[in-house]
Amino acid sequence: MAQAKDLAEKLLKQRREAEENDAKRRAEKLGLRHINLISVKVPTEIKAMQLVSETEAKEALAVPLQILRKKLVLAAFDPQLPKTNALIEKLKKNYDLEIIIVSKSGLEHIWHYYQYVTDESKEISGRVEINEVNLKKLQESIKSLEDLNKEIKTFESPYTSEMLEIVLAGALALKASDIHLEPGEEIGSLRLRVDGLLHTAYAKFPPIKHRALVARVKLLSNLKLNIHDQPQDGRFTIKLKDRDIEIRTSVIPSEYGETIVMRLLDPSALKVDLEELGWRKDDLEIVEKEIQKPNGLILNTGPTGSGKTTTLYAFLRRVVKPEIKIITVEDPIEYHLAGVSQTQVDLSAKYTFASGLRSILRQDPDIILIGEIRDEETAEIALNASLTGHLVLSTLHTNNAVGAIPRLIDLGAKPQTLGPALSLIIAQRLVRTLCSHCKSEKKLSDETHAKIQEFIEELPERIDKRTFKDFKIYGAGKCEKCGSLGYRGRTSIFELFLVDEEVEEKIYKSPTEIELKNLAKQQGMVTMQEDGILKVLRGVTSVEEIERLTGSVPWLK
Repeated sequence: MAQAKDLAEKLLKQRREAEENDAKRRAEKLGLRHINLISVKVPTEIKAMQLVSETEAKEALAVPLQILRKKLVLAAFDPQLPKTNALIEKLKKNYDLEIIIVSKSGLEHIWHYYQYVTDESKEISGRVEINEVNLKKLQESIKSLEDLNKEIKTFESPYTSEMLEIVLAGALALKASDIHLEPGEEIGSLRLRVDGLLHTAYAKFPPIKHRALVARVKLLSNLKLNIHDQPQDGRFTIKLKDRDIEIRTSVIPSEYGETIVMRLLDPSALKVDLEELGWRKDDLEIVEKEIQKPNGLILNTGPTGSGKTTTLYAFLRRVVKPEIKIITVEDPIEYHLAGVSQTQVDLSAKYTFASGLRSILRQDPDIILIGEIRDEETAEIALNASLTGHLVLSTLHTNNAVGAIPRLIDLGAKPQTLGPALSLIIAQRLVRTLCSHCKSEKKLSDETHAKIQEFIEELPERIDKRTFKDFKIYGAGKCEKCGSLGYRGRTSIFELFLVDEEVEEKIYKSPTEIELKNLAKQQGMVTMQEDGILKVLRGVTSVEEIERLTGSVPWLK
């Protein structure tokens, strides 16, 4: 049996070689290029294939491969055949043609991609129409991950586009921020990131269905369908009547196929009012005072996905007015803000944070937002801008607020510039909020109750301790409203490090993080964990959630 299989494979290989050699001889005779479409990875573009229907392509023994402005690459078996020649003359009217000679097997290999060129895809221009009636029905029926599983399991349509519609609608209904399509050895899985945590939505995608979904997403995102061993990034937009939802697509090769992550940027999910972000009243007063200043550098620190940019957008929303010029340089622009000039990093055009910031300063802005300070050049320009009459907002990757100062010094910032330039450093994390419909009160021991009262008494004077007089602690439950997750939505926990004269003097001496922490404590800083505990005492979140993000709180059990 094995010998017969080997013999069949050997004969097929010999036949394919003979076919390609014949195509090569025809190409030499005509003075044209020859390409083996099967063994050579040719980037085939769907937008080129859309120029010729599948029927016409097969009748003409040809297929468009690539298009760049007016230049079109056409693969043909023999351009002298009548139907091929007629197609060439037709395309020549609008395009500069480059004809390459290929074998019939090569053409059949590429014609296979016509399965992705549907009538719908021919109208794609980076925007996707989703039937709002269907979307509304799906959102009404999908209340939990189990509901989404049921919709996928009972799906019977042969159209992959409709399957993707269910996935997207489910993600929107569950307010997911990311969709993960991951291949496996025998089955693939669908996971959704809801309120910061990944949940398996469906784990039974057979390889053929996974590949079809990947191809559909790549098609919508204007990515190369026949490139499977390289990372690709793209985007598309779901156009609804009341808003546009942008989808950022990332495709990477993995052991069993291609992994796709889609980031959903839904404008309705953006909280741009400061009060909605979870500030305590005393911290909000400090922030309000600092963002109204004409100059200075305000930094927001934390890991990726901790809500830093959303907070900075809320600052801009609070201060924007016609007489103030606000310009941003971001990577990428996540949400559009009215009254703000937003620019995006473009490495191909050599528009980086540093070069963008330099250009922005020539536009005479009052307030500047820099997506992130990553290098010495950006740090230096940002610091100097804050010293020359600009209010500068930016983010930095550090674990806490005080860690921003050693980090900037490590990047090459000069202490004599850093001290006077810095105004306020914020650190934040996003914690899940308890579902108000199913959270349950926890019984506290007398010892824990006493320790909580001691914690409240030791808080800085600026905190109104009367609001925590009758505190209660709650735990997560399960109900239909939260999809049996126990949590619904997220809020922020913060810590603020105000750079006053004492801190500025300390910066000149290149202080350690421990020295800065002690100084912050003397200043009356409320740490992120302490802010989280206060939210626990107000019934906003749970002890487990605070511990997940800030570490153990052994006395609060």
